[in-house]
Amino acid sequence: MTAEPLPFRDPCLSTPERVADLLGRLTLAERIAMLHQFAPAVERLGVAAFRTGQEALHGVAWMGRATVFPQAVGLGATWNEDLVRRVGEAAGREVRAMRATDARVGLNVWSPVVNLLRHPLWGRNEEGYAEDPHLTAALAAAYTRGLRGEHPRYWRTAPILKHWLAHNHEEDRTTASTSVRPRVLHEYELPAFAGPVRAGAVAGVMPAYNLVNGRPNHLSPLLAACLRTWIDRPLVVCSDAAAPSNIAGDQAYYPSHEEGLAAALRAGVDSFTDHGEDSQVTIDRLTAALEQGLIDTSDIDTAVSRLLTMRFDLGEFDQIDDAQGPFGPAFDTPGHRALALEAAEQAIVLLKNDGLLPLRPGIRLAVVGLLADEVKLDWYAGALLHRVTPLEGLRGHPSVASVSYAEGTDRVRLRCARGWVTVPDAPGADQATPQEEATAALDPALLRGRTDLPPVTVDAREEAATALHLIDWGGGVLTLRAPDGRYLSVAEDGYLRASAGQPGGWVVQETFQLQPHHEGHLLRHLGSGRHLTVTTHGLKVAEPDTSEGGVVFTVETIERGEEAVAAAAAQADVVIVVAGNDPHINGRETQDRD
Repeated sequence: MTAEPLPFRDPCLSTPERVADLLGRLTLAERIAMLHQFAPAVERLGVAAFRTGQEALHGVAWMGRATVFPQAVGLGATWNEDLVRRVGEAAGREVRAMRATDARVGLNVWSPVVNLLRHPLWGRNEEGYAEDPHLTAALAAAYTRGLRGEHPRYWRTAPILKHWLAHNHEEDRTTASTSVRPRVLHEYELPAFAGPVRAGAVAGVMPAYNLVNGRPNHLSPLLAACLRTWIDRPLVVCSDAAAPSNIAGDQAYYPSHEEGLAAALRAGVDSFTDHGEDSQVTIDRLTAALEQGLIDTSDIDTAVSRLLTMRFDLGEFDQIDDAQGPFGPAFDTPGHRALALEAAEQAIVLLKNDGLLPLRPGIRLAVVGLLADEVKLDWYAGALLHRVTPLEGLRGHPSVASVSYAEGTDRVRLRCARGWVTVPDAPGADQATPQEEATAALDPALLRGRTDLPPVTVDAREEAATALHLIDWGGGVLTLRAPDGRYLSVAEDGYLRASAGQPGGWVVQETFQLQPHHEGHLLRHLGSGRHLTVTTHGLKVAEPDTSEGGVVFTVETIERGEEAVAAAAAQADVVIVVAGNDPHINGRETQDRD
């Protein structure tokens, strides 16, 4: 004899009825635990663990290989709502398809970014659509419609808009207050959020790190006064990472974390993203806030009800098959590849044409520039499924007779008192299969941080010196690349290795600065702020909190980049310059541009 199914699992009941039934079966401790980003399972009720937060700004991010669409600012340049909706639909389908084989993939999707691009120096401008609130609102509504899907009952994913509110700076972003006049607030900032929310495919918002007019965004009264009045459905407010602790921490807005989290809960924050997967700190603080009378059980129940409503909308309690179900299997399909190409083509903006384009058949091209033979990935991109650089594409173009190429970087050798800087060969490089080489090319982070690779050394023999590509990114920031394409990078043990396919990571370990010192230069590693020294095992950053100084290097230039560019251009009828920034250098999350 089988037990009767619990009412919250009955799809014939309304969602509010199911939420109320499940909420009533949860203990107070279980409800408080659900307020953390990593909500634990409730095994006695058969309720699975749930994580808020899955990045999908222009395709699924951080969860391995996925279709990578143009960055959001490129999608904004298309001015095409239908195209952006289809991109959102593809991203949502891939989220579901990836979740079918990886439970870490979340269905609460933190995208798109609707912050307005009101200043060109903001380090995260590539994440937004435009400076115009109406264009931004229209495209965000389109993208969220794609992410949400067209099923009459179940949401494909639950999109969260970022970042509420008036967020346009990275320097001191957790402590600086943005001054916003009422007219700017209501005619410029809020419409970018109101449009997509009213369109009906938004599950909620994420408050930003900054303060607005002196008040932390995680305590914003506008969450209740504006956001929750725009649509008649529960909206989930997910905190940004570590932001709840900032309220009584960096911002010192309240004297204790219990008061800070209680104020955020009362203001409307439902899910607390703090301390990674360790939910206990948040649980303890909210429990103490309850015991101190700073919040009551109704505050907890309101937040949990919103979170549960989102989970019911996603079909969690109706056993939706992520791989099949109402959303269908879709991952790396020919259609998604064609859509990525279409989006890239529409993102291109031709500023002026004096009759040179289209190029005549049989043309001789010179392709030059730091990004000519690169495919750059930003912080919120997935790993590539396919990779073609501008140079590779132009070399394969049927109208092009010949292509000469010059990156334009200087090739240098570095010497110190003990000898010449030497980069060991990549271990097993001569035995690498084409598949392994392709995998390394598609995933630039493949080797980053590995400590089993041999460090860069110093050799007394001049013939052992390695000719490095010195790439100047401006502002005194440079990267060094070995002849085989590996960037010099510092791992956790402090040693310098040729171990990165591209600069990247939350703390970039591949950027350096040459500092004049006596007759040469010190080489400062920007990720650690320390200088390179020479040890018996190889080059290493100096130990912290010691008087150990860096070694002095002499830079010998063996080929100048501008001369190589001039030589390539001399062989061509037309020069195509591929220029731009690296998404991880001199402007990115946590760093504004100078």
